[in-house]
Amino acid sequence: MVSLSTEHLKIGYGDKTIVEDLNLNIQEGKITTIIGANGCGKSTILKTIARVHSARSGMVYLDGKKIHKVPTREIAKKMAVLPQSPDAPGGLTVYELISFGRSPHQNGFGRLSEQDHKVINWALEVTGLESFAHQAVDALSGGQRQRAWIAMAIAQETDLLLLDEPTTYLDMAHQLEILKLLEKLNREEGRTIVMVIHDLNHAARFSHHMVALRNGNIIREGSPIDVMTCTVLKDVFQIDAEIVVDPRTKKPVCLSYDLITAEQQVANVKKVV
Repeated sequence: MVSLSTEHLKIGYGDKTIVEDLNLNIQEGKITTIIGANGCGKSTILKTIARVHSARSGMVYLDGKKIHKVPTREIAKKMAVLPQSPDAPGGLTVYELISFGRSPHQNGFGRLSEQDHKVINWALEVTGLESFAHQAVDALSGGQRQRAWIAMAIAQETDLLLLDEPTTYLDMAHQLEILKLLEKLNREEGRTIVMVIHDLNHAARFSHHMVALRNGNIIREGSPIDVMTCTVLKDVFQIDAEIVVDPRTKKPVCLSYDLITAEQQVANVKKVV
């Protein structure tokens, strides 16, 4: 397994600081989801951990090594990254896209081995894309395209997967298929998975560990039952939520919620005072 952590990480764009002082330890062999409002720094943190975006200060450690000192090929053998809304070159087939996930394992000639073809076909099968293998990626629907990118990520065969909104564009059934696939990879192969997910109920259902962010700061982290609370959701999203336990999964579920108005915020402050 691969260990991943950050130490006093400061991240920003231009004159704006997004994350001030992030200390995060990803649990090995577990599924961790990062939740938070739009613009709170979730995707920026993933990009920085993946070395796509440079930190202003602080450090990311991969297997105890400073990640900026680890060769790119070595990182690619340990960590696969699926960003938001990735783009593929025009005319590229699904099979060709997935084959890019095998790049870290190929020799200098870049030829696909028998093992590469075996893994690509497995990725096609588990993502339900066998019949689309030779179709152009840009001719697929949004959901099919997203599954193709996920297939490429899992074909990389890394112990660590970072996924930014992996269920984007997918309908309810396909969202569950992808999340159950990731759950299976974690359970049967011990892969460590870090996801950014907007759907709180999915985050709680499929996670061992959750991290709730607000303005780049960790408000609460822990098990779903520790993080999926009325208090945390009020602090993070400014919503008044009703939380119940799902009778099927025994995980917390946000059953209903409403916005906390400015008047309610003022009233709450007066109560505290």
